[in-house]
Amino acid sequence: MKLYILNTGYLETDKNNVVACATIGTYAKPKVTNEWIKLPVMAFLIETETGYILYDTGSHPDAMKGYWPEGLQQVYPLYQKEEERLENQLKLTGVKPEDIKTVVVSHLHLDHAGGLNLLKHADVYVAKADFMHAQTQVRLNPDPATHGGYVKADLDTPIKQFHLVEDDFEIAPGVKVINLPGHTPGLLGLICNLENEGSVILPQDCIYTQEIYEPPAKASGLLYDSLSYFKSIEKVRKLQNELNAKVIFAHDYEFFKTLKTAPEFYN
Repeated sequence: MKLYILNTGYLETDKNNVVACATIGTYAKPKVTNEWIKLPVMAFLIETETGYILYDTGSHPDAMKGYWPEGLQQVYPLYQKEEERLENQLKLTGVKPEDIKTVVVSHLHLDHAGGLNLLKHADVYVAKADFMHAQTQVRLNPDPATHGGYVKADLDTPIKQFHLVEDDFEIAPGVKVINLPGHTPGLLGLICNLENEGSVILPQDCIYTQEIYEPPAKASGLLYDSLSYFKSIEKVRKLQNELNAKVIFAHDYEFFKTLKTAPEFYN
């Protein structure tokens, strides 16, 4: 098995959107400061004995050309070079979008579902709770400012088949899908059990940064359900301890710079 990390550019935003100003269990008055930070946007290609699995799809390349609503462009501007487009990152691995038959989307926010238009032929696995919530959000009214982190055009992509996930399961030998709700009503992480480098946990936006994860866990600035969020972080921590696993944080720019990215891989 090979695990490729695909660099699909980065967002920028106020750090308060990522790490909440107060730590759980702390009663001191929170100190709010403003800091503009970079958020790497990763997708992951897993080469298994039964075929390729793509985990997340990055952002749509026309995000800053009107594909995203103006408000999201201002709060989360996307910086993506031509070589960072999903199809060009896949090209580094020798894979074309049409070679991928299985896709797992952690959740349907704009920086994770933006490449679904390249994968209309695939079976796409997504958390049922997030799928239902996302579809509801974008269809209650036409105003994109009320759709949260979801982009209607992403959700309107005609996919071969959506598979709505409610339980943890093994999607391929050595690759397990795990439920990590909280950031959104449903969120799917992956565990890859690699032969040489051991287990790797990909929790995506369950854990934005190492700062959020380090005990005690910190709240994110973007939460749907805070109780589920902290339970999911502790689920990851338990799995990490049981498997002696490496955790790859979703949007930690300094941590991202320590990772091997395509065409390099973990195996």
